[in-house]
Amino acid sequence: MNKRLQRLDKKYIWHPFTQMQDWLREEPLIVREGKSSYIFDTAGKKYLDGVSSLWVNVHGHRKKIIDKALRDQLKLIAHSTFLGLTHKPAIELAEELIKIVPSGLAKVFYSDNGSTSVEIALKMSLQYWLHKGRHKKTKFIYFENSYHGDTIGSVSVGGIDLFHRLYRPLLFKSYRLSFSYARLKSVIIKHHRNIAALVIEPLIQGAAGMRLAPHGFLREIRSLCLRYQILLITDEVATGFGRTGKMFACEHEGVSPDIMCVGKGITGGYLPLAATLTTNRVYSAFLGKYKDKKTFFHGHSYTANPLACAAALANLKIFKKEKTLVELQPKIDQLRRGLEGFYKLKSVGEVRQLGFMVGIELVKDKRINAAYLQDDKIGIEVVKEARRRGAILRPLGNVIVLMPPLSISSVDLRKLLKITYQSIAAATNNS
Repeated sequence: MNKRLQRLDKKYIWHPFTQMQDWLREEPLIVREGKSSYIFDTAGKKYLDGVSSLWVNVHGHRKKIIDKALRDQLKLIAHSTFLGLTHKPAIELAEELIKIVPSGLAKVFYSDNGSTSVEIALKMSLQYWLHKGRHKKTKFIYFENSYHGDTIGSVSVGGIDLFHRLYRPLLFKSYRLSFSYARLKSVIIKHHRNIAALVIEPLIQGAAGMRLAPHGFLREIRSLCLRYQILLITDEVATGFGRTGKMFACEHEGVSPDIMCVGKGITGGYLPLAATLTTNRVYSAFLGKYKDKKTFFHGHSYTANPLACAAALANLKIFKKEKTLVELQPKIDQLRRGLEGFYKLKSVGEVRQLGFMVGIELVKDKRINAAYLQDDKIGIEVVKEARRRGAILRPLGNVIVLMPPLSISSVDLRKLLKITYQSIAAATNNS
């Protein structure tokens, strides 16, 4: 059975972010099931899910409360259009989301993934200023090494050349800046009349290898945006739903944006769903008579899918019932203490952590500041070693990412750290 599935996969499937020529030479791991913090392959071997199935799994696999919510919803309806209709799960989820997001956010626009939630935020920002008569405000500020998704708008405000350079002929131009407050302020003072919004991954850039922003930078940005009439978009797709130790990363600096994008962990890792939340001030600019054409002309066939909304509601109930954020704090400390030992490895240049988001940067030898080249594929080699030892990791170039489910036990967290350490040591031939 396993060999047959591998053969059919290689014959028919094109995998994302994967060099398929390499894939065709290897034996792919075929996932059969999941339970708690583990996934199992078709041969019955179990692996710790060290990256929460690409940062989405929050409370572990096969969570009974979410399973039941989906079964109950299936007894009613699996999907209904959200264009011209509404339904209970979406209404109740919107109410619960507004209760937990930063104050000031008051409206929820649903979509189906993080990329589209950012796409929506960009379009909302542009259209908002058009309705306000500010027709020159068509540009955006974004940051080097940022990642906001794979649709054309979100790629236009993406700052990772490896992912984004090829598509430049398709993209709109905006202001790309580093994490320099002085430079940011200079650009805003000079160009604010043309800038619709600033978009940022708050506190930490995920796909860039867990790069941390300077402390207080988000708060300073909020102040500048308010002063110069620029909308602030925070992309909490990766950082939201407890990943940083708080429900949302913005809370660490007491910031409330004009628009917030959420996805990934919103359904606990069960089904595709995302949301773009905004203020009444932004929302009100779209109100008018039909002939005014102020409608926000954007939507998806599966917008606010009832099954996904039911899963998301159950996900939020678990946060309350199991006191997820409270229980997470000692595990964040345990993770921090465990990561300190990684500096013993000469191949570990830097360890970056915010809550349960970790990036371990690998170098050939930190004593002589020698870096690995992309062609060395050292991150991939570490992942292979980890898989042999019973853990699923995924690299971002030469950075090994750890982002386990928030529900992982202390014992399993210790095991994950041990496997990661051993895998780095084995792949880089150092100890």
